[in-house]
Amino acid sequence: MITPPSIKRKLNPMLLNVLLISGGVHALALFILGGITIVKFVLPDEAEFEEPPAIEEVEPPKDVKVEIKQQPTPQMDASRNLSMRSVGNIAVSSVNVNLPSMDQSFTVSSGLGDFRAGSLMGSSRGSLNFGVSNVSIFGLKTKAERLLFVIDTNRHMVTDKKGGLNSYRVIKEEITQMVGNLGAGTLFNVMVYDRRKSILFKPSLVPSGTEVHRELERWMGPFNANADKVGLEGNSSAKVQAIHAMDGDPIEDALAYSGDRGNETAYLTQLALEQQVDGIFFISGYHSGFERIRRKPTDKENEEWKKKSSDKKYQEQLAEHKLEIPKMEKRVREELARINKERAAKNMPPRVLGQRYGVYSNAQELGLKWEIPHPGWQPAHFYEPRETEKYFKDLVDKMYTDKNLKSPSVNVVLFLAGDESFSKEQESRLKDYARFFSGKYRIIRGEDEIKSARSAQGTKN
Repeated sequence: MITPPSIKRKLNPMLLNVLLISGGVHALALFILGGITIVKFVLPDEAEFEEPPAIEEVEPPKDVKVEIKQQPTPQMDASRNLSMRSVGNIAVSSVNVNLPSMDQSFTVSSGLGDFRAGSLMGSSRGSLNFGVSNVSIFGLKTKAERLLFVIDTNRHMVTDKKGGLNSYRVIKEEITQMVGNLGAGTLFNVMVYDRRKSILFKPSLVPSGTEVHRELERWMGPFNANADKVGLEGNSSAKVQAIHAMDGDPIEDALAYSGDRGNETAYLTQLALEQQVDGIFFISGYHSGFERIRRKPTDKENEEWKKKSSDKKYQEQLAEHKLEIPKMEKRVREELARINKERAAKNMPPRVLGQRYGVYSNAQELGLKWEIPHPGWQPAHFYEPRETEKYFKDLVDKMYTDKNLKSPSVNVVLFLAGDESFSKEQESRLKDYARFFSGKYRIIRGEDEIKSARSAQGTKN
């Protein structure tokens, strides 16, 4: 088989030129595009870098020259005569340390993060236990940081059946020893009273300490130290202190109106509450809790009494009775002198009479009878015990509760004679009174019992 010879074709020169030009253009395009891709996506371009945040250049401050003037020394300032003294020699009795005041809303509680309306750190002053002391008076115990001891000095505290002056010495020792055992930071004061007249140891609360303890012992020493000077009789410093927490209330007005025992107890309770403390101890010869409070008679009641007392028979008996008063006073003096002579022979202190109602109570205490008795006094008119208790509830609300403050505990040591009458009704009222103020009470009878009841000496803080 014969293969046919291959036929060679000649390429058109023009077509070749077109192809060459086209290939060159494509090659150039690929080269350019490839370069752009490499530059843009592979090689970092300084022009494309993200610039850091601009930092503003601040020119450094110019040098400032400060002239420091030397402060004048205490010696250079004649108007400020400063000196250094030992802390132990600084008298603190005149320093008012009652901060914060009970009238202010600054209070402290255990919840440091608890901010309430009108207070810095809560609702209960003293709950951080700053200066809190354990207190024990004749077996009644409490804890407090602001204390008031209220001590009866009236003649009924030193009557013969209560142990006389010896028993009262025990009372003074109990109070002063307890003050000596108070912890550092505890504030206290002592009030002595005789019916409605009273004297405060200090004008305001003072911190416990050795020096003030010794001062208190000296201050209390003269009270009922002898039979010739009993209670606050003749003491120019004793006065009826004003009470004002419930100004305008008719019951508050009545407290200062009468010397009736219910009025006196209520008056002293309010006076103690107004001292801005959180613990109160009454040591008293009379206390029956919330009693009736004698009020002023109305105009109508006064007219009725005027009519009755102007009766001829009443006036005749009253005139004859008044003539007997000097005779009875003489009988009282003679009988008391006879008794004290016998007591002196037995080395006993003189007898002290109560003298609450003058010659009338003295005659009754000595068992002396009137030949012509008094025809009668104007009838008394009272607010009832339930009204008294409501009054004190309103008082506590106004002074403490409404100010987000804790009311004080009120404790009562009632000192009676061994055979002195104290009914179940009276004790029930005293119990209700102590419970009302979240306190306690104790009844002690006679010299032996009051000696054995002492508890302050062993109280540690």
